[in-house]
Amino acid sequence: MTLNAGVRLTVDGALATVTLCRPEKLNAQTPQMWTRLAEIGRALTGDIRVVVVRGEGRAFSAGLDRAALRGEPLPGGPSLAEMGQLPPEECEALIADYQRAFSWLSRPDLVSIAAVAGPAIGAGFQLALACDLRILADDAQLAMPETTLGLVPDLGGTKRLVDLVGYARALEICLTGRTVRAAEAAALGLATVVVPRPELDDAVADLVAALLAAPRSAAIETKALLAGAARRSQAEQEAAERAAQTRLLRERAGFAE
Repeated sequence: MTLNAGVRLTVDGALATVTLCRPEKLNAQTPQMWTRLAEIGRALTGDIRVVVVRGEGRAFSAGLDRAALRGEPLPGGPSLAEMGQLPPEECEALIADYQRAFSWLSRPDLVSIAAVAGPAIGAGFQLALACDLRILADDAQLAMPETTLGLVPDLGGTKRLVDLVGYARALEICLTGRTVRAAEAAALGLATVVVPRPELDDAVADLVAALLAAPRSAAIETKALLAGAARRSQAEQEAAERAAQTRLLRERAGFAE
């Protein structure tokens, strides 16, 4: 297990809290942090139902550590220049490893919440997008500047952004690299709710309590139905609802599947 990697995990019953803890660097991310995030995802037990992701200090995450853009290697991985010298299949395999740091946050048995205060830039924005829900403090600043730096968002953020705000708005946000502030994020559907920064912890706690109040099996089935709805026809969705409801009714009747 990767220790002292700038990521801290705490567990309280059915709640796991993942904290990026490089406040002196505005929680800028490194490959070592991504390795740790992936390890956390693999290690979480079935007792965990809700995961909260947050940043320590005044930022959620300022994105990729800027040392990488200066051609310097980062803890746990090569520099961007070194990645560019790899054979294509090796470079893509490395990026696939990095993507696994975020992809587990959409697991069907979990609900993930990003508690975003201050900047969430690049990889920070993509980490927030990887979560099911986002609670933003009123000082939150979201931006996807990768394209303006000659790169693309490659941690799963392109599809998630399009799913939330639509193609045209996602294109405009990515190609301009502009900042989306909290009020606009709420209007675009990027934020579940926006609260004054001093109220962020309480808002997260209230949402966690509400999510945990629903029976686990019903919550998992409902998340699966909603997650798959966009790619199903109405008839297919109704069939999926019938199957899910039958499983829950049989569970209530004492039948083990």
